[in-house]
Amino acid sequence: MSTLSPTYRAWKQLSGRPGGSLMFSAAAMVRVPYFASVLPRVVTMEPGYAEVAVPKWFFVYNHLHTVHAIASCNAAEAAMGMAMEATVPTSHRWIPKAMNVQYLAKATTSLRAHARVNVPDFETLTKGTDVVVSVSVVDTSGEEVVHADITTWVTPA
Repeated sequence: MSTLSPTYRAWKQLSGRPGGSLMFSAAAMVRVPYFASVLPRVVTMEPGYAEVAVPKWFFVYNHLHTVHAIASCNAAEAAMGMAMEATVPTSHRWIPKAMNVQYLAKATTSLRAHARVNVPDFETLTKGTDVVVSVSVVDTSGEEVVHADITTWVTPA
């Protein structure tokens, strides 16, 4: 049977400890520095699902003083990446391939990105296939402000 990704193993080791989620999130930003501009904090990470919180702060403001579109995309991509790391076993690998984004409302608060993956049967996945991750980015009232469908390319390792 396939094993858990190193990222997901680290999450499982740290998330239950005091400050573990923050420590894991900081390590993720070191590994993927581009995400540091949105300060993502991984809230939940499990096969088929991940949730990432993104604060509204100075470096994500646009000219309207709302969270800018690309910061919302970064939140969506961070959540997608955590969901895929928790879902895809080491027998396979994944990479983002495409992103379809809908901006539904102004993001005037901090955000939470919820990524959902229909988990494929990796035992039968013997050639490359598209796996679409649906990401809902919501504000603090729960209103969906951005929706992204991120297509990933999954292949045997």
